[in-house]
Amino acid sequence: MSKVAVLFTGGKDSALALHKAVEEGLDVSVLVSIIPHYDYSPLYHRPFFEVLKCQAQALELPLESVGVCSESAERSALRWVLERVRDKYGVRVLVVGAIKSGYQLKAFGEVARSAGLSVYAPLWGVPEESYLDALIDRGLSFMLISVTSMGIPLDLLGRVVTREDVARLKKLAAKYGFNLSFEGGEAETLVVDAPLFKYAVSLKGYRVVLSEFEGRYVISKCSLVKK
Repeated sequence: MSKVAVLFTGGKDSALALHKAVEEGLDVSVLVSIIPHYDYSPLYHRPFFEVLKCQAQALELPLESVGVCSESAERSALRWVLERVRDKYGVRVLVVGAIKSGYQLKAFGEVARSAGLSVYAPLWGVPEESYLDALIDRGLSFMLISVTSMGIPLDLLGRVVTREDVARLKKLAAKYGFNLSFEGGEAETLVVDAPLFKYAVSLKGYRVVLSEFEGRYVISKCSLVKK
């Protein structure tokens, strides 16, 4: 059985990709995270490192991460960490949470192949109109931690998304035209509980509103709690 690494941001897509990989019998050996030290990366979300550590502990998986300071270093950083997990854990496959971004999938594939790995994208092509409901059906609890698109309510920042919230977002997406999977950067998410989590993640923080359609949830404390 091939050992795999999951490109993990702590958000809904990478968490679901991890769950699908496990369900399909793959040997998930390590989480890999790239942490941009700037806003609006074209390839990566900007995860909170302390939260990533909590999530890795909840999943009982090792975490290998690397920070990047500019867009020009994004691919080389990924290659470096992939070569590291290839040699350290015997990883041969990179699991990614790409849904419909051909740019991301192509970039991840090129870098993975340069490191001698193949890429598996179990979420590729999932229908976005039913995607958020499917996450809730599977027991993934996630919150919005940033919003950068008109139409997405800022009151969703920092709280777990409910089925009622999803119904509301569907109506707003039809009106404003944003992508319900948020893969275009319209919003970023953070998973606080999931079936594979041995503990739930408890967060404390505060909202920062930047404009009528842009805001973020700043996390000040992260801890694990018994489920």
